[in-house]
Parts: sequence; structure tokens; C-alpha cells
Amino acid sequence: MKVFLTGGSGYVGKATISALIRHGHTVEALARNDRAAETVSAFGATPVRGGLGDLGILNAAAAGAEAVVHLAQAVSGDEDLTAATAMQDGIGNGTYIHTGGTWVYGDTKGVADETAPWNPPSLVAWRRPVEDAVLQRAQQGGRPVVVQPGLLYGGDGRLIDIFYTTPGKEDGAIPCIGNGENHWALVHVDDIAELYVATLRAQAGAVYVGVGGTNPTAKDCALAVARSVGLDGKVVSITLDQAREQMGPIADAFALDQQFTPARAEAELGWTPVHTDPLADLGNGA
Repeated sequence: MKVFLTGGSGYVGKATISALIRHGHTVEALARNDRAAETVSAFGATPVRGGLGDLGILNAAAAGAEAVVHLAQAVSGDEDLTAATAMQDGIGNGTYIHTGGTWVYGDTKGVADETAPWNPPSLVAWRRPVEDAVLQRAQQGGRPVVVQPGLLYGGDGRLIDIFYTTPGKEDGAIPCIGNGENHWALVHVDDIAELYVATLRAQAGAVYVGVGGTNPTAKDCALAVARSVGLDGKVVSITLDQAREQMGPIADAFALDQQFTPARAEAELGWTPVHTDPLADLGNGA
């Protein structure tokens, strides 16, 4: 299958290009500059020069593909929806895979799935109207699918590093917010890449949470990271206000208490996460 992909030079994008090619697909990837073009080429994709604001390029690239995977991070809901609309117009009744995230559900109060009510922190509140509009295309003959990754780890440039490299660094300890008893719904980048491949055969209008199936506490994650960098047991508690001062609004997302199951993707797509022990991976520096 010929797949057009945005965000290919990014953390998830590189893993997804590799997974798509490994499964026999051909990939064209949006590249906004020479460096991005070189990156996607190195991973086996053909670069398409342009950015998320180049709607004509997005539309034409999607029209020439059999499926679209939209991974690029937009700066606003308006930008994301405008880009998504251009690509959905182009792909027509082909598969369009849109990226969301589990943070939109807020605190889950136990193990949840894709039917949980939304209660997003301000950082991701803009996602609701975008995802609603994307999924509405299923009523018009389109094949939209939404993938909602959990907190990503593994490899280089992982999202979880945003937390560990900002607050608490000066204390020679790994931070956690409050007592760290809130849970994180983690997923390895290689597993989420395989989920994007699996969703190429998903039904129109489907939504899939992408998590590894285990939901450790933030404190346990901090202890594992501390071991990996030679700071055994050195975990420092910081307040949410302190985290906000040093990280901005993303601190509220890291403070969420979230537990999710990947059961729907496992049952409907046959997707089975391989990395099921994130604490061991984090402890080994993964």
C-alpha cells in the first residue's frame, strides 16, 4: 500500500516509517526542510517538500496515496483541522489515520478504555472538535481512524524525557509530582508504530487507545529512571505549581492519574504490544 505520512522526521514518525516499510508498504513523507527530507529518506521514505500550512501539497499527496497517517504536531486546533481537512479531501474513501492522545480523558479513576468521558487539561482541550470533525467523515463515505497514544517512551527523543530533564534536575534526583501515586499509561514507540500499521485495516470511524497494557505509578517510573542514571532511590517530590513554573501547562498532563487497556486494538486489529514491562525498560535506560 502507498502511504502518505506527516511528521515523518519526528520521534514517532521515524519508527512508523520503519514499521510501514517492514510490512511491505511504500511511504511518502512530508518534509518541511532539507534536514527533514534527509531524515525521512534515511528511513526509506520518499520526501514530499512542504509543511502543514501547504494545503495544496497535502491534498495532492493524499490524493496520490492509498492511505494517510497524520503524525505531525500542529500548533493549534485550527491548523490541525485545516491540514486534516485537506488530506481527507485528497484521500477520499481511502484510510485516513489521525493522531490524538490519551490525555484528553483526564483522570480515569481506574482502568478505562475508548468509551471513557473526556475531561482534558487545557493543553489538549482543542482536540475534541478536531477529532469530532475528522470522525464525521465516516458518515460521508470516508475511512477516518483516530489513534490515541499513551505516554511514549523508548528510543531517542521520547516524550517522557520532557518531564525528567526539566524539574528537579538541580537536586541530583529524579522528580515526581506530589507523592507520585498517579498512574501513567505508557507505550513504547515501537509498539505505537505497529499500531499505526495495524490501523490501515481498521473500520471507518474507529478510535483506538495505544497503550502498553501496564500502568505504573509516576513514582515507580521515577525510581526506575533514577536507577538507570546511577541515582538509586534518589527521587524528589515537587509540587504541581513548581512543575508548572518549570515546564508550563504540560505539567498538568503529567500529573494526571490514568490507566488504560489496549483491549479494543488487540481484539479488532490483532495488535499486541511487545514492550509490556516499562519499568524494566526505563531502568535499563530505554
